[in-house]
Amino acid sequence: FSRRHGDPSRPWNHFSIDIQNEDGSDKLYFQGNWRDIFQNWEALSLSYPDYIESFVTKFVNASTADGYNPYRITRGGFDWEVLEPDNSWSNIGYWGDHQVNYLVKLLELSLAYHPGEIGDWLSREIFVYANVPYRIKGYEALLSDPRDTVLYDEPEAAAIAGRVEAIGSDGTLLTLGDGSIYRVNLLEKLLVPVLSKLGNLVPGGGIWMNTQRPEWNDANNALVGFGLSMVTLCYLRRYLKVFACILADGKEERFSVSAEVADFFAGIGDVLQQSRSMLDGAVESGARKAFVDALGRLGEQYRERVYSGFSGGRSSVTTPDLLAFIELSLEFIDHSIAANRRPDGLYHSYNLIHFGPDGYDVEHLYEMLEGQVAVLSSGYLGPDDSLEMLDGLRSSRIYRSDQNSYLLYPDKPQVRFLERNVVDPSLVDGNEWIQEELRSGRIDFVEKDSEGKVHFNTAFRSARELASAIEQRADLAAEDAARLVETYESVFRHRQFTGRSGSMYKYEGLGSIYWHMVSKLLLAAAEVITAPSQADTSPETLRKLIGHFDEIKEGLGVHKTPARYGAFTTDPYSHTPGFTGVQQPGMTGQVKEDVITRFSELGVRVDQGEVAFAPTLLRREEFLDEPITWSYRAGGEMRSEDIEAGCLAFSLCTVPVIYRAAGSASITVFEADGKRAEIPGNRLGRGFSQALFRRERRIQKIVVDIPDDLLR
Repeated sequence: FSRRHGDPSRPWNHFSIDIQNEDGSDKLYFQGNWRDIFQNWEALSLSYPDYIESFVTKFVNASTADGYNPYRITRGGFDWEVLEPDNSWSNIGYWGDHQVNYLVKLLELSLAYHPGEIGDWLSREIFVYANVPYRIKGYEALLSDPRDTVLYDEPEAAAIAGRVEAIGSDGTLLTLGDGSIYRVNLLEKLLVPVLSKLGNLVPGGGIWMNTQRPEWNDANNALVGFGLSMVTLCYLRRYLKVFACILADGKEERFSVSAEVADFFAGIGDVLQQSRSMLDGAVESGARKAFVDALGRLGEQYRERVYSGFSGGRSSVTTPDLLAFIELSLEFIDHSIAANRRPDGLYHSYNLIHFGPDGYDVEHLYEMLEGQVAVLSSGYLGPDDSLEMLDGLRSSRIYRSDQNSYLLYPDKPQVRFLERNVVDPSLVDGNEWIQEELRSGRIDFVEKDSEGKVHFNTAFRSARELASAIEQRADLAAEDAARLVETYESVFRHRQFTGRSGSMYKYEGLGSIYWHMVSKLLLAAAEVITAPSQADTSPETLRKLIGHFDEIKEGLGVHKTPARYGAFTTDPYSHTPGFTGVQQPGMTGQVKEDVITRFSELGVRVDQGEVAFAPTLLRREEFLDEPITWSYRAGGEMRSEDIEAGCLAFSLCTVPVIYRAAGSASITVFEADGKRAEIPGNRLGRGFSQALFRRERRIQKIVVDIPDDLLR
């Protein structure tokens, strides 16, 4: 099976899962970008739960000491990008959302299917670091040019190539000074991405995007540098909640971690503790600057140490200290999420940071669907707040009524060519220096056209180029220079340009629905509805939340006519522009979301290592009106099962599960040896559940009686 991801001409979109050689023999191979592989594996985990911890291991063993990951992963290892002068797609850097968003889902699955297992692994020193020859610059360099922040270490790349030639793929792993592979425990591997993200936290704004790559929506590529991600901050919240559960699930009270990591951990903890007064209200720009500067310098110190090579020294961190750190971090995260609530009930997705000599300011961008999905997924909102947000989304500019679905961001008219680079007369009238330049006839910086409109010299492509030219004018006072640059930025608003997302009309562009994100919204809504913590939700709130779930689902393509969809409704496409039907055929990561959501609809719940069948979203109309014979594959063989009217059937880890409406909940397990087990209630039990997860073929089929009053 191979799925299409984005534009296949881009090197990071080469993806395949190969299972057979040309002679018909088994072949075990995969390759794809980080996002493709791990979002596929998340859905695969539901059918092959015993792989979950292996997926986690593969994930953390390909992450770097500075808290990021290479862009492509294969069965044999991983790849990173190299700058190629003749390749326009060539670039280096790290996508900022990979490290927490995908790992947290795998960790949650491990806790649910195999409670205690990840906790038992925390102290085992069997994990490694990927040695990617990227070097994030020092903090002052990041401030100087946040869009040019990553260096390619040619000598280290050559050394890695030499080690690979000598010992194979292990040559890409980080080593100590003596050449031995550096091994650490899982606790450290889970902690490092947290420290990396918190080290770039901008209070009230989000996570600073300063590694030359965007996030899930790479059409927001121009946000890199000055962009702040509330999306990643929301997923970091979820990650920290899971991290705390893992620590509570384990038996250890003290862990040995690299001395460099322990110092980074302690330093961030000190900054958070010393800055708690920021949580009392709105963040003042001067306090924000002091906070960001302190964390930025800590991050620089840590990176310098690990880029020079781990010393091999160890320090201890305790579970109580880790839990206290997580709790304090969550206070800062929740404060920022609260500060990003919009008046319409939605939440800001991305912001911009402005670095000033006396303070750092946060500027909000327009609303985006991605941020609403993230805040729903974060666990920050209670059921009533989630309902308010979904109500606001339905009445927002993001909602597109003709498709009954949601845009990535509001459509907006583009500024016409002749309207660009026109300085507002009020800015000219209020600037004596500009007026003097116009009177002098000089056109080095500004000029007036035949209609009296004032324009900046078109040779300047950015405020940085303008500032550089200003330095050559000795007669220009510093105050006038600063005002000129400020005027330039107010005319062009380059900082607010998000990238391809703000300048094209297809794919992830203006007026487009990107169906993968709509399916992410559907799954997030299902998570809110089915969360165990929502057991006390009022019936009215639950009814309205389910109504939103239904509306989101009805907006997806399979529920439409071909005329409205623009194609056969069972065929997958990536997006729907504002001016035509669906475009770009092929299966995206949307399929992962839809598989998981379907299990949620069916009411398949897994916790504490056992399955429960508790449908909240299932409709009575999905049950059969007449009997059928169901053909399915199990253990490589085709089998059949007669399904009666009034039933619904699906498979779970290849075992048929048959639902039938009844007066009370019960489960009947038909075992392969002819035995039958009757279980009252809706929980399968630990023994049968683990046999199911391990695909032991012990269970022939499972018949579940669903209380009729649970069905809609």
